[in-house]
Amino acid sequence: MSEMAVDMAALGEKIEKSSAFIEDIRKELDKVIIGQQYMIDRLLVGLLTNGHVLLEGVPGLAKTLTVSSLATVLNTDFQRIQFTPDLLPADLIGTLIYNQKEAEFLVKKGPIFANIILADEINRSPAKVQSALLEAMQEKQVTIGENTFKLEEPFLVLATQNPVEQEGTYPLPEAQVDRFMLKLKIGYPTEVEEMEIMRRMARTGEKPTLNTVVTTDKIMDARRVINEIYMDEKVEKYIVDLVFATRKPANYGLSDLEDLIGFGGSPRATINLNLAARAQAFMEHRAYVTPEDVRTIAMDVLRHRIIPTFEAEAEDISSEDIVEKIMGAVQVP
Repeated sequence: MSEMAVDMAALGEKIEKSSAFIEDIRKELDKVIIGQQYMIDRLLVGLLTNGHVLLEGVPGLAKTLTVSSLATVLNTDFQRIQFTPDLLPADLIGTLIYNQKEAEFLVKKGPIFANIILADEINRSPAKVQSALLEAMQEKQVTIGENTFKLEEPFLVLATQNPVEQEGTYPLPEAQVDRFMLKLKIGYPTEVEEMEIMRRMARTGEKPTLNTVVTTDKIMDARRVINEIYMDEKVEKYIVDLVFATRKPANYGLSDLEDLIGFGGSPRATINLNLAARAQAFMEHRAYVTPEDVRTIAMDVLRHRIIPTFEAEAEDISSEDIVEKIMGAVQVP
């Protein structure tokens, strides 16, 4: 048996053991969340790869409940920050308070100092607040006065935005949206799920209690293991081809997209697609990445990184339509 095969067998065992907690998390979340498997899986991808997630969906789809339940199951510090037009950066990161007794300034830390942050309706706050949050996301640190504080790992921002009301909102600039690893579109439950939601939730009183099933150490360990997951060169080439097709569609027989794409995916898209595909394999307890892993996650990595032209908007062609076309045209290994 070749050394490679032996290594793969050993790695397979390691992944099997290291990823066992994924089922525990799913099972525990099932107590309070009905359906929304897609949202749960993508939040886990973000958690496992240190990537922030943007959730878009109408109110009432259990976005907040899912995020707070995930924090409970992981026993991490959780903060929900409601973004409003009058929110200030200091409300988010903290501020300096003058202590008269000691005649000095003391640092009062803001709610950003937690492991999982739910930035609710992020597009309701002005650019100053959004950029304060995005700096924390990118640099994993916060500056208050002259002091710089490192944020504790894991540090994950899960932001929600409501696609319906645009009155009094401040859309996130494209460069800022690019900081999010994934952008999810959350849809309505099925009829069967809705029936179950009604039966379970339309009652007052006791709600099921969630238990902690995994520690943050286990998550940090899983992140290290994900780096070892094997990715064939053909799969790597497939990822690069998908991203390049957003920049130079004509090279992939998609010349009809030339006038529809203003900007394609940045190198961040390539990096995140690679990481997310590895996390996808890990969640299925596999030691190697398949092209299917890439295809499963590609829409969520690319949808917010392609900027359609005015021409595309006039023809009612969205970035999602463009991603669909690219995935249909780029050859799968």
